[in-house]
Amino acid sequence: MSFIGRLTLIVLVLLAPLRAIAGTTVENVRLWSEDGRTRVVLDLSRPAQHSIFTLRGPDRLVCDLKDGSLADSHRKLPTGGAIRSIRTGVRANGQLRVVLDLNHEVRSRSITAGPNDEYGDRLVIDLHQQGNLRAVKRASQGQSAGRDIVIAIDAGHGGRDPGAVGRGRTREKDVALIISKNLAARINREPGMKAVLVRSGDYYVDHRDRMEIARKANADLFVSIHADAVEDRRATGASVYVLSLKGASDEAARRLAARENASSLVGGVSLSDKDPVLASVLLDLSQNAALSASLDVGGDVIGELARIGKVHRRSVQQAGFLVLKSPDVPSILVETAYISNPDEEKKLRSKGHQDKLANAILRGVRRYFHENPPPNTMIALNQKRSPTQQVSHVISRGDTLSEIAERYNVSMGDIKSANKLSSDRVRVGQKLTIPLYAGT
Repeated sequence: MSFIGRLTLIVLVLLAPLRAIAGTTVENVRLWSEDGRTRVVLDLSRPAQHSIFTLRGPDRLVCDLKDGSLADSHRKLPTGGAIRSIRTGVRANGQLRVVLDLNHEVRSRSITAGPNDEYGDRLVIDLHQQGNLRAVKRASQGQSAGRDIVIAIDAGHGGRDPGAVGRGRTREKDVALIISKNLAARINREPGMKAVLVRSGDYYVDHRDRMEIARKANADLFVSIHADAVEDRRATGASVYVLSLKGASDEAARRLAARENASSLVGGVSLSDKDPVLASVLLDLSQNAALSASLDVGGDVIGELARIGKVHRRSVQQAGFLVLKSPDVPSILVETAYISNPDEEKKLRSKGHQDKLANAILRGVRRYFHENPPPNTMIALNQKRSPTQQVSHVISRGDTLSEIAERYNVSMGDIKSANKLSSDRVRVGQKLTIPLYAGT
């Protein structure tokens, strides 16, 4: 063998272990499934390039990881939800192929996530049942013209992050998820409104990912559900927070610093190709509008919460919560109660009180959007119609304007306008004119 040949062989031998070291190992596979959605998380030894695609006949999803391998300790892979089985194999080009055998057709999305306090690099694959999506689409097509108002509901904490824990071992993450699902179900029964759950199970979602999920769903409002805790166990009452001005300015600076990234959008407009001054103006306008709307809807929600129990502050509070820092989606954070207070902890575990909280938040959100409907929504278009008939309603004990509006499927604004009301207050025996519209 020539000197060059021997040298080449030595180099190849020396590089072989380096290539092994440089490869990515799938160290663990985790899976959650709920409500037609399945999430698969691949815990990786290091970041990896990947690609995914779906196949039919039979349904399956294929994920290829460059220079990948599966740890020997995790050859037994989980199943559930949309996934019937998981198969792996290393291809000739060094790619690790992970095949998810599916129970049905899905819509898929994959994202990579960097290390956090508990986990290292991860590849997250979300699967949504395609049949459910088609059913939702068919249902929406049967409605009046105009799009639904989209409410993103964020159950705080989750997975490795339990949030606050009460004296009775009630975990904030569990209570937040129950109330969020309850609220979502009620919103989905509202004509012209649709809920999107940021998390539907017991798993953790990064704070900025929560914002991005809402933005990608084209949400008109982001509602984050929590349960407060302080050392003083006497503290009681619900609170509603919106982003502070300082928090907004901090996020604006971060967004502008990353404006070269084409995904940095405000109101669907990219900042990547804009002059820095123009980008700053656009972002400032967007954030001011979002903050103003947040304060308005927050006021409606805290008003409704005050009707069902104590509130810690009767006005909307402002703080620098990271989860509220979307520049173009109005966002509120609801502290439903103090889980650190034993009496309120018991209430948070009560289905009856959970229902009251969900209803109160719904009433506040509904009031805001019926009085401030976004353009081209079903609610906005319905309000532009002329009433086809009018009926009378006599106020009984316990009636509220919001409940009457819900009963007749009209907006509170229309009822107030028809009766020249300057407030939402009504009295027993009062006779109201209710304007009805075609299709009501």
